[in-house]
Amino acid sequence: MRHRYLALALVLAISISSACLYYSWSRWLRKGYIGVIRIRGYILSPSIAEAYSELAREAAANDSIRAVVLVIDSFGGYSDYVEQIYLDFKELGEKKPLIALVVNALSGGYYVAVAADYIFVHPTSFVGAIGVIALAPPMLIPSEIVLETGPYKHTGFRRLLFFYNLSHALDAFIGAVEEGRGSRLRASRAELSRGLTYLGVEAVRLGLADEVGSLQRAIEEAARRAGLASYEVVELLPRGHSGVRGYYSWGNLTLDKLEELHPPPALYYVYLGAEGIVRSHVRRPSMNVTRAGGRVLVDLSHGNMISWWDLDTLIAELAQLNVTVGFVDEWGRLEEELANATCLIVASPTEPYREGERRRIRDFVEEGGLLLLLFDPSFEYIGQRGLAAYVTAPINTLAMEFGVYFAKGFLYSEEEFYGIYRNIYVKDFVNHSLFEGINSVVMFTAAPVKSRWEAAWAPNGTYSSAAEKPGRYAVMAIGEWGNGTVLAIGDVTFLKEPYCHVADNYRFIANLAALIASASRRPLNISAVSIGQVEEPQIPVGTVKTYVERVDGEERLVRWVKVSESEVRVERPEGVTHYYYDEEGGLVGWEADGLRCTYEKPLPKPPYPLTRGEVWRYSTSYVLTREEEEFEGELEGVERVEDFEVIKALDGKSYFCARVAVRVTDKVCLGGLNLTTIVEGRYWVSSEVGTVKQELTYTYYDGGIRVITRSLLLKSVTRGG
Repeated sequence: MRHRYLALALVLAISISSACLYYSWSRWLRKGYIGVIRIRGYILSPSIAEAYSELAREAAANDSIRAVVLVIDSFGGYSDYVEQIYLDFKELGEKKPLIALVVNALSGGYYVAVAADYIFVHPTSFVGAIGVIALAPPMLIPSEIVLETGPYKHTGFRRLLFFYNLSHALDAFIGAVEEGRGSRLRASRAELSRGLTYLGVEAVRLGLADEVGSLQRAIEEAARRAGLASYEVVELLPRGHSGVRGYYSWGNLTLDKLEELHPPPALYYVYLGAEGIVRSHVRRPSMNVTRAGGRVLVDLSHGNMISWWDLDTLIAELAQLNVTVGFVDEWGRLEEELANATCLIVASPTEPYREGERRRIRDFVEEGGLLLLLFDPSFEYIGQRGLAAYVTAPINTLAMEFGVYFAKGFLYSEEEFYGIYRNIYVKDFVNHSLFEGINSVVMFTAAPVKSRWEAAWAPNGTYSSAAEKPGRYAVMAIGEWGNGTVLAIGDVTFLKEPYCHVADNYRFIANLAALIASASRRPLNISAVSIGQVEEPQIPVGTVKTYVERVDGEERLVRWVKVSESEVRVERPEGVTHYYYDEEGGLVGWEADGLRCTYEKPLPKPPYPLTRGEVWRYSTSYVLTREEEEFEGELEGVERVEDFEVIKALDGKSYFCARVAVRVTDKVCLGGLNLTTIVEGRYWVSSEVGTVKQELTYTYYDGGIRVITRSLLLKSVTRGG
């Protein structure tokens, strides 16, 4: 009996012990753990991707971990690695609650975030940048030692079709966003495709995130979804690691480093930023410069980012027309060779053209030469030197001599494009032999071209990246200058293989070759006006002249009115200026918009008749009055007749003009601010109508430096009297 009681007691003890143990375990299980996984930095190596994937798999398999909070501070990485991590965390989210807290999640970082059920952000977190960056496949240079069995064995992709691989990758990214965010997403597919970065509060408004909150708030939401009344938080780290960080900091990743890690072709869900591109090295094909001249000369003397590779297709077409081409890298040699040339190609310079160089090229065109101006806003055709020279400034130092201006930025379309948004179609052309038989041309990152001779336009609704607004933008301009022709094109890439085989690009190149082959030089006929002087203009009171003015490339009309023998009124969109003269024709002062300027000594009129080499100087102090407050200033200038030219006005009339170089320095103290303005450039004056043309640069020094370019060209004259 005693043993029975002992056995019974033992059974009861075990039962009680088991109950206690069960109660303890069930309490522990009800308590559970919230795991925290941190994704930081760029995801650019397989070891980093595998470390994050391993964390996702272990968290999914560990039953004690009831929910996971994913803290993301990443700008993305290599596409395969990002997709791997996204898919592993998506599987984790199907098994237990997965909450994301975004510190910064751009591109691939956000791709991973949409695997979560719910996304928290900080108010100023960077979110979005949805899109793809690609390093395109290189051109194969074959070898007789290294042999391959197919044309794409080394490169992997056709270069023209690679644009569409980017589109497929973008579709996959947006598809993941749409799936993860579901009905909460309020941004359209077009909005997502733009690659914009949003602050956290804006991301919540667009449905890219759910709520502004802290890490503690994210942990509480994870616990709520897991049904945990009490819990502990544990940091989940890879085995053998104290933490995982991606390669490189935000500030030091460049395209060069991406190419080093993953040679092209390669796709990235990564936010690199413009600085990462700017600091990358541009690899341009090296070439031996052709020292011999030809009918066509290509200037390389101004740091031009152009090579035989870029013009290969055009050169081949010219060869079939018996037209020779030479590349020249010294200005002195180029100037000599121009005597026997009929076409000069100036493409993507990184150094400005000096006054004498511009004058020589202008003479070349006026004598019947063809000037082909090429500019491409792609970094490969700009480089570090071009960036340091303000990108479009070098080409525009020459282009503006001929009424052409290459605008900043590039053109793109979100509606009709070839492969990606900045490969635009051009379908609207003027009636010219250059466009004979052409229905459309595709340009691969093109700059807007502004000119009165605009000749080809992208469809209305195309965007300028600089203006950030849609419009009808020209990409080419062609016009006559003296006996010659000037052609300006805002793209280089579309001229070379394989891009020249898209749409009617090759037909355009053939037409361009024919135009170049037809160019011939002939002297400019000045006939009776070649006496070499310009008499003083006799302009009656009541005369009205209209000019087209360009200010930094923006065009507007200016009206000049001779009110009396002592007053001229100039009307611009921003206001009216009155100029006052003495009996000798000297400028005594002016008034405009509440300002009045009075010169101590009148500024003299030019010493007519003007002859070549004539120089005159002047200096004076002045008083500038504004609302009865007076400021004192000083002005000095020098002007010189450089030469004589025939200038064709916008009404079709030609005027024999003196070309006058001018430099004026103006210093004034405005309420403690010392302002110095330097005006330099040229104006062209004729005896018939006075000023026909102006090209001036205004440089303002007021603690900083600001530069404005202004040009004027006569449009019409209505004589008074």
